[in-house]
Amino acid sequence: SGKAGMTLIPAWLSAPLAAHRATYVRAGVAALFTNVFALATALYSMTVYNRIVPNNALSSLIALSIGMGLVLIFDFSMRMLRGWFVDVAGRDVDAALADAIFARLVAMRLADRQGSSGAMAGLLREVEVVRELFASATLVALVDIPFILLFLLVIALIGGPLVLVPLAMLPLVVLAALAIQPGLDRLAGEAQGQGFTRQGVMVETIAGLETVKAGRAGPMLAARWQSAVASGAEAALGSRLLSAFAVQFATSAQAIAYVGTVLWGVFLIADGSITSGTLIAVSILSGRAVAPLTQVAGLLTRLSASRMALRRLDGFMMMPGEQALANPVRRSTLEGAIELKGVSFAYPGSNAAVLKDVSFRIAPGERVAIVGRVGSGKSTIARLILGLYQPTEGQVLVDGADVRQLHPDDLRRGIGSMLQDVTLFSGSIRSNITLDDPAIDDAELLRLAKVSGVQDFAGQIPNGLDLVLADRGEGLSGGQRQAIAIARALAGRPPVIIADEPTSAMDIQSENALVARLEAELAGRSFVLVTHRQAMLKLVDRIIILDAGRIVAQGPRDDVLRSLAVGGQAS
Repeated sequence: SGKAGMTLIPAWLSAPLAAHRATYVRAGVAALFTNVFALATALYSMTVYNRIVPNNALSSLIALSIGMGLVLIFDFSMRMLRGWFVDVAGRDVDAALADAIFARLVAMRLADRQGSSGAMAGLLREVEVVRELFASATLVALVDIPFILLFLLVIALIGGPLVLVPLAMLPLVVLAALAIQPGLDRLAGEAQGQGFTRQGVMVETIAGLETVKAGRAGPMLAARWQSAVASGAEAALGSRLLSAFAVQFATSAQAIAYVGTVLWGVFLIADGSITSGTLIAVSILSGRAVAPLTQVAGLLTRLSASRMALRRLDGFMMMPGEQALANPVRRSTLEGAIELKGVSFAYPGSNAAVLKDVSFRIAPGERVAIVGRVGSGKSTIARLILGLYQPTEGQVLVDGADVRQLHPDDLRRGIGSMLQDVTLFSGSIRSNITLDDPAIDDAELLRLAKVSGVQDFAGQIPNGLDLVLADRGEGLSGGQRQAIAIARALAGRPPVIIADEPTSAMDIQSENALVARLEAELAGRSFVLVTHRQAMLKLVDRIIILDAGRIVAQGPRDDVLRSLAVGGQAS
């Protein structure tokens, strides 16, 4: 798909462009009128010098000038309309592409994610480069190219051999622009890669500024930043110099065409082959004939960066989404049966298996804790149940259906999840709990705040649940962030709850109070708990113990705890 994106316009880009083809046709019609009006300027000059001046026909001059004034008014109107049509289409195409790319980002499989968050954000910004090439700059340049032939034809009709001067400039401009393409391609690739590196360093620094300061990581990140900036600046400078060469060569060719036309035209006037009015008209038209190639030269210099961006974006857009099946299994509600059958798993890019032949079953409404040492695979099981990753071997079943066959929206609507790394979004506490779901009214929001413990701290501040959080919830303690995440997981009363270390940052008193409130809240729901905390085990009926990616023990909670206590005493 990457290669196809280099030579053909991919479907994700051609579809929004085709949707506005009527607008582009209107822009083309406007371009037709503006180029025809350009002929009127040259013919006006020729008529004045050939007919008006020799005969001193001032009345005819006034009438002719009035007509020319009307032409100029229409010319201005057509130029404005052409620009408006192109900009409107560009705006709509930009919005359509942005929506498509964001939808692809959300649907992307985590296994396909590559590079840092900053590099990914930089890649998605490349859509602006592609959209500008295909939806605005290209159209303005390309619609004028066919009229080069019209201007050359008129020059040949009225100026005869003078047409050879602009005709000789055309291939030179095109060849100069094409000659620099290999260098531009190389420099564009270097500049883009360094741009992604720079973006990644910036995002990492902003997101972890507290750690950067406390851990004295500033010099390391500054060195990375300076290296990326220096390399990117060198590539950008080389690219600008090559681009300037092509554009300035085209500009010089336009001037040479004008001067050459005048120079040769003077000799033709002396021979009586043409008149002075004809020379003036031809000199105007020769410059106009070469002018579109100046835009084309600029377009070709942008083509390298756009081609690189298009290749990367096409690779991103062609990634398979989470919904791999054309007709996934739909479930309006989940009963809560979960089963792992011979599941083995290794994270992308790693040969080390995190899980090895893991099998267990959780009945609807059963509450199970998964415990074990750090790195034993507990959090990985939670991610597999949520369908965030697919097992390398075996099956993960929810209500008897493989999670790869279930529609991701149905699966996650029925599973309330709180992952180990709590992520809060910009906005209020309210929006972080409800995620702007209109089905969660104020009464339900207050209930969630009470059950999760959010009310314990939100009720003590003036803004309460409408407090606008700083970036990623900075200013809140780890326990307060976890309380918001618990409320979010419980929102909508999903039949399955997955909680990965939900109280790791809470004090014992807050944890015990939460356990007491969750006892009734979890009644009748399937509950998968990943924890190291003893107090949270009061909520479960069964414990599964993992070690090095394998199940080493499982059974009723009290029996497992008793065996662990005995084993600890024996040791």
